[in-house]
Amino acid sequence: MDEPKPDSLLPLPTAVFHILIAVADRDRHGYSIMQDVSARTAGKVRLSPGTLYSSIRRMLEQGLIEELADSPDPSSSDERRRYYRVTRFGKRVAAAEVERLKALIREARATGLAPSA
Repeated sequence: MDEPKPDSLLPLPTAVFHILIAVADRDRHGYSIMQDVSARTAGKVRLSPGTLYSSIRRMLEQGLIEELADSPDPSSSDERRRYYRVTRFGKRVAAAEVERLKALIREARATGLAPSA
């Protein structure tokens, strides 16, 4: 089965983009993803468990992330924790979303809606 084109999933829902950013630099479990998103946005974005896990389920189906078979944290004793990692396809989709957002900013600057850098 052929992988879809990254642009076919754009624009990404805000929660999905934040989750991809959270797992871009390391494997994380759900609660860690919620904490990371909140910290990176200075509390402006807070993912509820319902939003987080429904987004994760959809992202797994789309091949943006994968669930790890084993915990990457040897000190973790909670077997209920599920850890997630971004896939190559997920990185390509995130990069396409970054380019889409950069183009929007360029357009806003060209019309005077946003200040120049």
